Amino acid sequence: MHTRSRIINGIRNFFQGRNYLEVDTPLLTPALIPEAPIEIFETLFTSDEYGSFPLYLIPSPEVHMKKLIASGSGNIFQITRSFRNSEQLGPHHSPEFTMLEWYTMDADYRNSITTTEELIQSLAGPDTPASLRPPFRKMTVRKAFLDYAGFDLAKTQDKPALILAAQKLGLSIQPKEDTWEQIYHRIFLSYVEPNLPSNQPLVLTDFPRQITCLAKEIPGTPWRERWELYINGIELANCYSEETDPRKIESFFRREYAQKAAESRVVPDIDEEFIDIHRSGFPTCSGVALGVDRLIMALSGQADIQGVIFFPLSDTMRL
Repeated sequence: MHTRSRIINGIRNFFQGRNYLEVDTPLLTPALIPEAPIEIFETLFTSDEYGSFPLYLIPSPEVHMKKLIASGSGNIFQITRSFRNSEQLGPHHSPEFTMLEWYTMDADYRNSITTTEELIQSLAGPDTPASLRPPFRKMTVRKAFLDYAGFDLAKTQDKPALILAAQKLGLSIQPKEDTWEQIYHRIFLSYVEPNLPSNQPLVLTDFPRQITCLAKEIPGTPWRERWELYINGIELANCYSEETDPRKIESFFRREYAQKAAESRVVPDIDEEFIDIHRSGFPTCSGVALGVDRLIMALSGQADIQGVIFFPLSDTMRL
C-alpha cells in the first residue's frame, strides 16, 4: 500500500519537476480511436431528457490527450485508470489497470528512451536490483528475430516468405486466412519474447511497418519509430514518434474500423474530431504509455500485479 503510494507520487514529482502539465481526461466517451485488437467495455447512458445512448470506457487516454495537445497544452502527462475487455485475469493482466501516459513536444521515440530511463532511475530504491535499473539495453526487432527466431525479418516482408519462415520453426499456419501481422505475432510470442534478455531493462526498437499503429514510418525502411520496454521479461511500456499526417491517420481509422466491425464484440463510433485535429497541423511529439501496476510490481519485487492492486477483480470473483 505504502509502496504504491510512494511510486505514484514519485512519478508525479518527476514530471512536474520537468514542467509537464498534469491533465485529467474522461474515462467515459461516446467515440474512440478504433484499435482492432482491443476489446472495449460498453455502457449505456440513460436520461429522461436526452434519451439513451452508448458510452465506452477508455482503453487509454490517448484520444483526449491528443486533443489537448492540438489546443496548445505543451508537454503533458496523466496517471489514469484504463479498461480493456476480454483481458486475462492473471499475474500480468487485469481488465482495469492504471496507466501513465505522457507526451513530449518536439521529440521523437529516441528522446523518449532517455526520459523513461530517467523516470525509472528516479523511482529506484537502494535495494533495486541491477536487472531493473537503467541504462536500458537496446535491440531492434530485426536483431531479436535474427537471434531468437533464426531469420532476417527484413528479408521476409512479403507474406509467402514469412509463412515459409514460420513453417520452418514448426508453427502451424493457415496461408489463406492468416495475415502477415498474425503470423508475425505468432512467431514473436512463441520464439522471440520468451527469450528476450532479462538481466537489465530492454528497449525493443523499430517495429515492422505492417504492424498498424499511429507511429511514424522510418523513411526508406520497412520499420516504424516505435519501441517497447521490457523489465524482467515483461512488457512495461510502448512508445511512438506520433504520426501527424492526417491522410495516414484517416486511412488507419477506416482500416481498423472495418476490421473491428467484422471481428469485435463492441464497435464504438470513430472519433472524427481526432482526425480533424491533425488536418490543421498537429505538433511533432513522442508519446509513451506505461503500465503503472506492472512497474510497481517490478520495483517492489513481486511476481503478480494482483499483489499491488487494491481489490483486484480476481479476488472479487474468488478465482
